Amino acid sequence: MTTDCSTQPRSDRVSVVVNTASRTGLRALPLVEAALRSVSDDVRVRPAHGGGELVDALQVAVADEPDLLVVGGGDGTIACAAGLVSRTRTTLGVLPLGTANDFARTLEIPSVLEQAVATLTTGKVVDVDLGLVDGRAYLNVASVGLSVAVTQRLTPGLKRRLGRFAYPAATLAAYRSHRPFAARLELEDGTVLELRDLMQVAVGNGRHYGGGLTVAPNASIDDHLLDVYAVEQGRLRDHVSVARLLRTGQLVEHDRVHHLTARRIRIVTDEPLEVNLDGEIAARTPATFEVDRNALHVVVPVGSRAARMDQEQTP
Repeated sequence: MTTDCSTQPRSDRVSVVVNTASRTGLRALPLVEAALRSVSDDVRVRPAHGGGELVDALQVAVADEPDLLVVGGGDGTIACAAGLVSRTRTTLGVLPLGTANDFARTLEIPSVLEQAVATLTTGKVVDVDLGLVDGRAYLNVASVGLSVAVTQRLTPGLKRRLGRFAYPAATLAAYRSHRPFAARLELEDGTVLELRDLMQVAVGNGRHYGGGLTVAPNASIDDHLLDVYAVEQGRLRDHVSVARLLRTGQLVEHDRVHHLTARRIRIVTDEPLEVNLDGEIAARTPATFEVDRNALHVVVPVGSRAARMDQEQTP
């Protein structure tokens, strides 16, 4: 691996955790082990079959204080690992083995397994921001409203049957039963925005979410800012016009969408609502969202434009 700085990262101790419940986890294990043993004499491999077994494996791996922690799984798995190694000397290596793989997409890590494995030994190390919701880390987007219902409908069976098309199918099903809500957005400078009749509020740390959708045209995982957008409930034709802009992030320019950037924001809803963090329902409103700048070191392809290695900064 190389870095954008003059010093090389230590890579003599490597831990590997692969979610064998993910779509390609079993196939990934021998490939990644062979690649890493060619550059390190200390490679510890821990396969885990989802759920609590996966969390336990990650915690054991991090306790070894590896120089490189390679994690294979979906965005939820990667986010869990990122929270464990943030603000440490451990570098995170990502194998995108889930359905959406939006963190890998943001970092321009190849979706082809063999190329992603090669990145672990030929890539560079950069640092990126983490999002926090009441102290819990996320990578891509945390959201309230429609996306929670989408996640609840996005079952493993649906993912297996439809692959990336599971997201639009689950979204359509969730939309049919959605109930609008009101929210108060409290910014760190004292500004308060009162919004009613909402379909969703999203707080983006990265650039991509939902299987390749874009948070905003200029969103970046390296800009030390959160992109916040709130979508008003409207007529069907309004939602269709917003949906057409999701892929590029141009939805933030729609007249039914409120968009702002912030380093810290508190969201209070008219009644407590669940919060979706990278596909995991893991918090409730009221909740405080903030950005943790340069919190995570991660391996990316040499040609990736997503981030660079910055000097440590204090908020």
